[in-house]
Amino acid sequence: MGSKWRKVKLALGLNSCVHIPQPLDDSSAARFSGATSSAASSLAGDTSGYSPSIQSPSSSGFRLLKSPKGTCAICLNTMKPGNGHAIFTAECSHSFHFHCITSNVKHGNQICPVCRSKWKEVPFQSPTLNPRSSQLTREDGWPPAVRRLPSPQANAGGQISSLYHVSEPAIFDDDESIDQHASIPRNSNNNEANHNVIDKVEIRTCPEVSSVPKSASCDAFAVLIHLKAPQSESKQNIPGNNTDSSPPPVEKSRASVDLVTVLDVSGSMLGTKLALLKRAMGFVIQNMGPSDRLSVIAFSSTARRIFPLRKMTEIGRQEALQAVNSLVSNGGTNIAEGLRKGAKVFSDRRWKNPVSSIILLSDGQDTYTVNSRPNVGTNYQSLVPNTIHRNNSSVGLQIPVHAFGFGADHDATSMHSISEISGGTFSFIEAEDVIQDAFAQCIGGLLSVVVQELQLEIRCVHPQLQLGSVKAGSYRTSLTTDGRMASITVGDLYAEEERDFLVTVNVPIDSSNDEMSLLNVKGFYRDPITKEMIALEETSEVKIERPNIGRELVVSIEVDRQLNRLRAAEAMAEARVAAERGELSAAVSVLDSCHKTLSESVSAKAGDRLCIALAAELQQMQERMANQHVYEQSGRAYVLSGLSSHSAQRATTRGDSTDSSSLLQSYQTPSMVDMVTRSQTIVLGAPLRRSLQPAKSFPERHRR
Repeated sequence: MGSKWRKVKLALGLNSCVHIPQPLDDSSAARFSGATSSAASSLAGDTSGYSPSIQSPSSSGFRLLKSPKGTCAICLNTMKPGNGHAIFTAECSHSFHFHCITSNVKHGNQICPVCRSKWKEVPFQSPTLNPRSSQLTREDGWPPAVRRLPSPQANAGGQISSLYHVSEPAIFDDDESIDQHASIPRNSNNNEANHNVIDKVEIRTCPEVSSVPKSASCDAFAVLIHLKAPQSESKQNIPGNNTDSSPPPVEKSRASVDLVTVLDVSGSMLGTKLALLKRAMGFVIQNMGPSDRLSVIAFSSTARRIFPLRKMTEIGRQEALQAVNSLVSNGGTNIAEGLRKGAKVFSDRRWKNPVSSIILLSDGQDTYTVNSRPNVGTNYQSLVPNTIHRNNSSVGLQIPVHAFGFGADHDATSMHSISEISGGTFSFIEAEDVIQDAFAQCIGGLLSVVVQELQLEIRCVHPQLQLGSVKAGSYRTSLTTDGRMASITVGDLYAEEERDFLVTVNVPIDSSNDEMSLLNVKGFYRDPITKEMIALEETSEVKIERPNIGRELVVSIEVDRQLNRLRAAEAMAEARVAAERGELSAAVSVLDSCHKTLSESVSAKAGDRLCIALAAELQQMQERMANQHVYEQSGRAYVLSGLSSHSAQRATTRGDSTDSSSLLQSYQTPSMVDMVTRSQTIVLGAPLRRSLQPAKSFPERHRR
């Protein structure tokens, strides 16, 4: 037990001030099970040394705390007598701003947010008192506005005030207004110059070989189209540079975000899971800027909007933290209702930030929409509101859902389907403590969008040329009937994010020229800040030589690398189909065969990093298909998260993919890396090495 306890402390970064409380009686445990520490969520974004407080009835009743002196554990601001703020000191000797703790108590929390001690007296706000403008503390530290709580025996059957009893409007048109001028940031003196130099999307093309003999034809000749988004002009502070508990300043020169988080608070989230979710949400809240807006939907058997779409100013962050801290776990899992409420926030809003997205987290299976009809073919489309379907052009909200499956009991197939239908990504949070890093990676991208509505157009130049295929993963493509033109709908790109598409052409015999022009690529996109449409710089035509005599061909490593990526993704999809039929040996054989093919490729022999990562991922998937139990516990979710990542060419969380030593970081952008590093950084600026066990057991794998 001692060894396990030390590992848990190390994993959570909590290594001091341990308090083992007396066991709660059943009624008290039921009453306070959802009132997890506000410090756990409030201070998630503070990397200056404050480690969160976690209460978990499922973790042997341990309670942890560590607090910087003179800092309110709820709002993170300094507490100094005489600054116009009353200070409340509880009988457990922890202190808070009076207005912060009264708001906390108003939400039903009647235990210390730091050490979880049960209070006999709690603060309350008298209508005649204004703690923001008068100093109410006495020499003993107790303010006069306190109320004696009834004894546990007298209130054993009492219930905390539930958020689900709070009325919500029929129409969510109460979103906080946006300053229309706040998102026009560029230096007017150098606007044109900066726009041309900084903001242009980089586009390159490359044929698989440089020449084809005149007398030869070539079917399925591959041409690579490579895109890279520009850098973001907003530079967030490097983790560890902040000396106080304030969030990192975010400059205006990035697109503001409307984010709706749809959070599972069903009974299975009780304890550590809910505490870690609150901490992760605290990190998200603290890292959003004052022009970003956040709304929170909580769902179990039903769904409720517990926080409207509000700007994350200092006051907005405090109120969002308090709302998240008040989450209580109970009931079933109604994902469809949660998403319906989340989509309603977007459809009813009066104002609109340039970037919109939903983060969905669930640890269970929807028992109301999908699994309630076992004899009917599964229709995952019914989980996603029509308004946010990716291909629903009639409404066109374009709200991607980034879905996070938490632990071993979630429905990975439905979560992956939700992300595919909406145009988002699916991540598998295998170990409980990785949830904050997973959210950090996601918002690191969302807070750095530099390109929107990107469209590509590919045209054949040579009159006898035809396009054979367009390999673009999950991105929508179209190909004309004559095969002369194709288009790719790319959509949004994060700062410095890259996309690689392969098109194949059928090269005919042609003895008339020593050179052949194949393709021309054009495109355009919208700048999310200025709203103007920008044309991509027209690429020079893709050309190959047509010599009389064949030469020794050198295969392009760039093209070969992407061919390997496509082969690996196809093998993963094929193996998954076999695994779902229960044919695990066949699935493993498919993955093993692909692994060997990759190892013999030109790019793999050249030590290409993507090929090394693909090989490691294929090996991981083979191990997670060792038997049916292992596949059900983690294999399915791991494979689906990998497929989501490769089809969208965007980073997802799976296994240790957020670990800086992991190979599975092929699609991480610098903004994502910075945010994950911030999440993993503790007081000394050193990355926190996670060692918490998975949410459900999985055989330990040997590192290669």
